[in-house]
Amino acid sequence: MSEKAVEPSSSSGLESVKIGLTIVLLIGGVAAFYLLGKEPLFVRVAALVAALLIATGVLYTTSVGKTIWQFAFDSRVEVRKMVWPSRQETTQTTLVVVLLIVVIGLFLWGVDSLLAWIVRSIAG
Repeated sequence: MSEKAVEPSSSSGLESVKIGLTIVLLIGGVAAFYLLGKEPLFVRVAALVAALLIATGVLYTTSVGKTIWQFAFDSRVEVRKMVWPSRQETTQTTLVVVLLIVVIGLFLWGVDSLLAWIVRSIAG
C-alpha cells in the first residue's frame, strides 16, 4: 500500500501572508483602474493587468497556487481528450431542439386555449 506522508507545512504563516498579499494586489489593481479614471484607457488597463500578473506570480509561489495551476493544466488535458461533434451533428441536433420547442409550444398553446374555452363556457 502506497501512502504519501503529509508533511506539516512550516511556512503556513508565510503562505497566508502571500495569499493575503495576492488579495491586496487584486483589490489594488481594481482600485487603480478606477482611481486612474482621468488617464487614457490603455494606462488604466495596463495598471490592472500589471497588478493581475504580479498577484498571479505571488499566488503561484504558494501551495494553493500550484494546486490551482495543476488543476487548470489537468483540465486542459481532459478537454483535449473530448470528442467534439461535427458541424453536421451540431446543426442536426440544433434543428431537432428547435422543432421540439415549436411542437411543445403549439401543444401548450392548444391546451391553454382549450382550458380557457372551458372556463369561459362554465363562467358564462
